[in-house]
Amino acid sequence: MSDQHDELAEKVAALREEVEQLRQAVVSHAVVDQAIGVVVAMSRLGPEQGWEVLRNVSQHTNTKLREVARHVLRSAHEGGLPQDIDRALRAVLIDARRAQDGRPPLRRDGTNAECCGSTG
Repeated sequence: MSDQHDELAEKVAALREEVEQLRQAVVSHAVVDQAIGVVVAMSRLGPEQGWEVLRNVSQHTNTKLREVARHVLRSAHEGGLPQDIDRALRAVLIDARRAQDGRPPLRRDGTNAECCGSTG
């Protein structure tokens, strides 16, 4: 009987852990969705582009997407972003707007990638 009880207790513990992970995932998803809305509102990009902006900022700053989203939401209410995220967000938004207009992205030095005979 003790083996069955231990096995049942392990299953209950595993299910509780899974439920907590699912709760966290739902909250993270909601935060990311809200941050996409902030990006869309401030940049006049579409939702898919808003998602790409957040994803690119996450990659450029080596910051988890949900953390980038939290910073974006916090900045919408309180202003200010961490410097690395602010810098990356500005650069990614510029490139997204340029892409929307059919123009190439800027190089990270701020110049147009299509000018001056650049090859990369």
